[in-house]
Amino acid sequence: MNIFNNILSDRGSKYAVSGAPVEARQHVQEILKRLKKDKKFAKATHHSWAVLLSDGGPIKNDDGESGAGRIILQMLEGADLKDHVVIVTRWYGGTKLGGDRFRRVQDCVRYYLDQL
Repeated sequence: MNIFNNILSDRGSKYAVSGAPVEARQHVQEILKRLKKDKKFAKATHHSWAVLLSDGGPIKNDDGESGAGRIILQMLEGADLKDHVVIVTRWYGGTKLGGDRFRRVQDCVRYYLDQL
């Protein structure tokens, strides 16, 4: 699993991005469980994620960050990255970001894709 901590911050919210190769939805759940074993990640507000499974199609989860999973999924489709889950983690800093939260999710996914 690749974990990139403290990718960016915006008005108090902090972001990280993680990911790993997966073959099935159950593997995604295992990756999330492993990520949340870290106390810092367990305290995060949101773990939005998406994956394009060769044998199961697209799957996404906003985890309360409405629309974030769709953005991650669109970026995975654009990069043609299959069988690889990407998770954007946010620690809410107390100020609503409005539409900027989508740009922060894009920034995190772009950073992750650049590291592959």
